[in-house]
Amino acid sequence: MIEARGLSKRFGAIEAVREISFVAGDGRITGLLGPNGAGKSTSLRLICGVLAPDHGDARIDGIDVAGEASAARARLGALPHSAGLYGHLTGRENIAYFGALHRIPAARIAREIDRWRERLDMAGFLDRPAKSYSQGQRIKVALVRALVHQPRNLVLDEPTNGLDVMAIRALRGVLEELRAEGRCILFSSHVMQEVSALCDRIVIVGGGRVLADDTPAALRIRSGTATLEEAFLRILADGEREDEAPDGAGAA
Repeated sequence: MIEARGLSKRFGAIEAVREISFVAGDGRITGLLGPNGAGKSTSLRLICGVLAPDHGDARIDGIDVAGEASAARARLGALPHSAGLYGHLTGRENIAYFGALHRIPAARIAREIDRWRERLDMAGFLDRPAKSYSQGQRIKVALVRALVHQPRNLVLDEPTNGLDVMAIRALRGVLEELRAEGRCILFSSHVMQEVSALCDRIVIVGGGRVLADDTPAALRIRSGTATLEEAFLRILADGEREDEAPDGAGAA
């Protein structure tokens, strides 16, 4: 389980995240949905411990990310937006290096790499330097790197970015399998199709704050719309009106 509790982060005059709170449960895919600049990536970096919050805290399976960083990270796999691979290492070496950081035996790392190599069709590039990879190839290697220590919780920042149709389909299958195993999956996106296809629960963020947190069906009912896309746009518009309203006036 992943919990964000009142997370806030400011960069100079910019308030990137404002009192964000939500829970991503086990056996569930939770989507963090919002337009570019809404605070999605910053929220995920706070949850992963890459950034320190100005206020609030994040917990992984009840473990405080700031206070017990090593224990929390042992339960978490993360795929950052940039993939973050070492370009002079091969994909295999990138994965093995992170597995070693988690003190996983080399034989187990090799088995994990072999399993995912077939599952994600990586045989053609796994032993090439990562600097030669396409964006889709980088994402695949970064995903396996996030999974090599078999974490119970997974955070993915726009995981379908740069993937072709077949790779997106394979990724969906992987995430559905992980959900069926009872793992907690949290991913950010601004692509409605991916969120609609995968998510059990959706947290909509705009202007650095949570505007809605519910199931896709409940969000449609709440907004009085027929589709998730329409619900998303309605909720964003309502949030913008609240931000523009004078203090204490509320939304129209």
